[in-house]
Amino acid sequence: MASQNSSPPLQQRLKVDRKFMNAFSLLLLLLLLSFMSYRLATLPTLEGLEYWFWALALACETCFTWLWLLSINGNWNPVLFKTYPERLPLRFKSELELPAIDVFVTTADPFMEPPIIVINTVLSILAVDYPTSKFAVYVSDDACSIITFYSLSMASEFARTWVPFCKKHNVSVRAPFMYFSDNTAASDSFSPEFLSEWKMVKSQYEELCRRVSEAVSGSCKYHQYMRSEDLAFFSRIERGDHPSVVKVIVENGEKGSEGVGHLIYIGREKRRKHRHHFKAGAMNTLFRVSGVMTNAPFTMNVDCDMFVNNPRCFYEALCLLFGFESERDAGFVQFPQVFYGGLKDDPFGNQLKVLYHTLGRGFAGLQGMLYSGTGCFHRRKAIYGAQPPELPNGKGQLTKYMNGSDEAKMEELESIFGHSEEFLKSVVCILSEDGYLGSYNPVSLASTLEAAHEVARCTYENHTQWGDKVGLVYGSTTEDVLSGLRLHSMGWKSASCTPEPPGFLGCAPSSGPESLTQSKRWATGILEVLVGSHSPLLAVVTKKLQFRQCWAYITITVWALCSLPELCYATLPAICILTGRSFLPKVTQSDALFPISLFILFNLYSIIEYWQIKLSLREWWNNQRMARINCTSAWLFGLFDVILKLLHLSETVFVVTPKDDHGSSGDEAKDRGRLTFDSSLLFLPPTTLLLLNLAALGAGIPMLTSGDISLVGEMVCSAWVVASFFPFAKGLVRKGRYGLPWSTIFKSGVIASFIVHVCRYIA
Repeated sequence: MASQNSSPPLQQRLKVDRKFMNAFSLLLLLLLLSFMSYRLATLPTLEGLEYWFWALALACETCFTWLWLLSINGNWNPVLFKTYPERLPLRFKSELELPAIDVFVTTADPFMEPPIIVINTVLSILAVDYPTSKFAVYVSDDACSIITFYSLSMASEFARTWVPFCKKHNVSVRAPFMYFSDNTAASDSFSPEFLSEWKMVKSQYEELCRRVSEAVSGSCKYHQYMRSEDLAFFSRIERGDHPSVVKVIVENGEKGSEGVGHLIYIGREKRRKHRHHFKAGAMNTLFRVSGVMTNAPFTMNVDCDMFVNNPRCFYEALCLLFGFESERDAGFVQFPQVFYGGLKDDPFGNQLKVLYHTLGRGFAGLQGMLYSGTGCFHRRKAIYGAQPPELPNGKGQLTKYMNGSDEAKMEELESIFGHSEEFLKSVVCILSEDGYLGSYNPVSLASTLEAAHEVARCTYENHTQWGDKVGLVYGSTTEDVLSGLRLHSMGWKSASCTPEPPGFLGCAPSSGPESLTQSKRWATGILEVLVGSHSPLLAVVTKKLQFRQCWAYITITVWALCSLPELCYATLPAICILTGRSFLPKVTQSDALFPISLFILFNLYSIIEYWQIKLSLREWWNNQRMARINCTSAWLFGLFDVILKLLHLSETVFVVTPKDDHGSSGDEAKDRGRLTFDSSLLFLPPTTLLLLNLAALGAGIPMLTSGDISLVGEMVCSAWVVASFFPFAKGLVRKGRYGLPWSTIFKSGVIASFIVHVCRYIA
């Protein structure tokens, strides 16, 4: 490999100009502090209920000010990385010098995550612009389902046509469902030869879709397409209680598959008495199985619903993995999550566009972007717990285990990584000085199957450091954030890769219950990170996590805690109106300029953020509305889940979000963009807040008509709450899946009536 100093840089770090927004954010901070000072000065002059209302408002505003300070820290000096993949041939003289990459795809349920999604993701990866001898695709199926295995087997046959077709014609989007949805490829402007190939490949893909659909519906005759031994094995599988299974579907170089990379199916062992640690456990199994089979120095993982959108994304990632003077600056490379087929104006607020544009770039300007669980390239040695070689004890750690014949050192390795001799050999190779070359290469994949089955057993991790100091970290339903935090705490940095077009595209939940369920899982998991043994508050003191990176992590890990001040602040206006007391300065006083200016400027600030990335005002409002709904429902229940876990009353559970199978029809198609409801308790707090504030507005309107404007500020706040929960107001009068269940309305009505009665009593 050529010397880095003798070739042009592979990447460039660009600072994002944010002077105006930084000044704006400081102005808002000054206003917040001034308003809090005003409240503190006013409190001694108040008495009775009004004193307590002002004190509660001050407590909430103190929380909001602290959160705003955290936001300023995270957004202060954003950066972008510009990559130059065209310069890679100057660094790597031939394809043989390119590093190997192991790709991990995870799926958990063939019905919640339809196989047609999984195989499109796999096919898009197999067709990337990278030497097929240099990467392998591992699919982890936590359901160990015959449907998924069969679908992958059928997809592997199609890949023998699809991959050469994509590379021959330089197809830009290599997920077949997306490519064939664009009929411009079949226009008359193309040559007859191409059109003939296009029609042939499309026909084969349609046949593949038909077979997968038959498998899902239960009408497939598997014996016609599967080997008898595979059919016999899967027919004995009991979900959640089965042995490990590792099957090589395609081995590169075998007859008929020269142009297709390795494709390996993995179902890790599951036993009912053993904890399986959800996706983190599946990923750690993938690291071990791939370690004994191909042992690439770099790994990349994607969720099953996130296909490769940019076929040169591997080269884009290499520009950052090899583009710094120090390995330490790119322990992992994260591509932002971007979604295809996004609903117009993001009605459920889950496309995360502004979050990645602001906080994502802000993280990149500190110790690096957090690991978001998909579309990420890792250095395997970092995952294995190696510190950056540039640190005082980093280089020694890399050479510590080079002498595999030293029995004492091998015993230490076993206590860390497990007892598999083949896997320990692969670890020694990765932790060596030239581990990126991937010098541990088995003769064939078939020769490694016995070792692969061994490391996929559920008891393999017993008495090792997997899930703590090695692999992805256990203890949170957001194992990605927790694991990225561990790497940053070890001294590694990360880089954010934002090529055009985006490297990967995924699908976001497209209905109400699924969106709230996903938000609840995120809020639960990241709060578990904050209160767990790998907390950023501990890592900044005891490890190598940078101070500002610590506070950037806290910005997101306190999402669930934000639900308490949000809930209080959404309730205060209604209670004040019902009791005839205030928590805001009278509109006739000059002091009212404090809350008025804060309200206007905060909304203007967020509107500018949306305007900067060319998003509509409607999308801004949808995101603001869903932020209020998420905060008072999903995040609130996420907080309850973590409290119950800390009290040892229950354990948090990873809930799989249903994925769109690219072909929604009927009711599912109608639901896209419309908030639907079910009997979940997640809908109870927002419905209660809506009814309470409607009751308060009903009581306050006669006051306004009589000329009493003493509570007009509280009336405006209450109206804002009602506007934020307007989808729930529609749910009160609609029927079916678009209407709130009567049980939810009844429970919310009882709670709201009780609060109204108490307010009338104490007034």
